[in-house]
Amino acid sequence: MLFIPAGSLKFWHGWVYLMVWFVPALPALVYFYRHDPQLVERRLRHKEKVREQKLIMTFVYIIFSAAFLLPGLDHRFGWSHPPLQLTVFSHFSQAVVFCAYLMTLWVMKVNRFAARTIQVEPGQEVISTGPYRIVRHPMYLGVSVMFLFTPLALGSYFALPAFVLIIPLVVLRLLNEEKFSAGSCPVTEYCLRTRFRLVPFVW
Repeated sequence: MLFIPAGSLKFWHGWVYLMVWFVPALPALVYFYRHDPQLVERRLRHKEKVREQKLIMTFVYIIFSAAFLLPGLDHRFGWSHPPLQLTVFSHFSQAVVFCAYLMTLWVMKVNRFAARTIQVEPGQEVISTGPYRIVRHPMYLGVSVMFLFTPLALGSYFALPAFVLIIPLVVLRLLNEEKFSAGSCPVTEYCLRTRFRLVPFVW
């Protein structure tokens, strides 16, 4: 999705971006597989059971797939004509993506029920520690930051609008998730303590 559209393996933004993902992902996978294999199993599930979530995730996958083709095409055809400022900002964006990805790993460390699909399991607890003290949906916060900075990390202004389109779907997903879990007393108490859903001090 990166190098074929780019038409070259000399797409250095793509190589750095892959390193940003795989360098922390591989040791994290080994750690979670050894210490919490049930979390790994939950993260591998991809079939949503809630009808609204199925629809939302269908649009996410379509936009996600299309958006990731654009930076490579941009590299091939020079749509963004990257100036020096974009090159410098791409390094900053790579660092932001790296930090946002580490945040998602932190969420999984704190919340062993952080499944990939929307569900409530027997014995599942409401987590209010770690990043959950800041916002109710820290995983979505980390993912949203990654989406916003990914095109810039890949050296493309042109692809930014496509990645931005995913953010409203993330918002719809978390709102539906809250509706799905509404009515639970621990959840209600947690929502009263942690006011902000996605963006600290904003919303």
